[in-house]
Amino acid sequence: MDFSGPYAIDQAIEAGLDLDGSPIPSAMLRLYKEVMEKEGARKRSGVQKSMRNRIVRTGAKHFDKDTLNNLLIDAGWEGLKPKEIEFFFN
Repeated sequence: MDFSGPYAIDQAIEAGLDLDGSPIPSAMLRLYKEVMEKEGARKRSGVQKSMRNRIVRTGAKHFDKDTLNNLLIDAGWEGLKPKEIEFFFN
């Protein structure tokens, strides 16, 4: 099974397999599904805020701090917050 792209993790979880093909323990799957069900029922605060959060979380893996900060600002969002810099870049 090919687990690549932005939905690879979701596809692997649905299949009950880790990316190396080994089975994910059923207790782990149950807990994950329980937590995700609760998250799915949570009220959201706004799409743009969620987009920014995802960009920061994922962008920190692909860009250095200054580049990501400038990309956020150029797109119209506020730059990186001190707590984001501390968490993702230190």
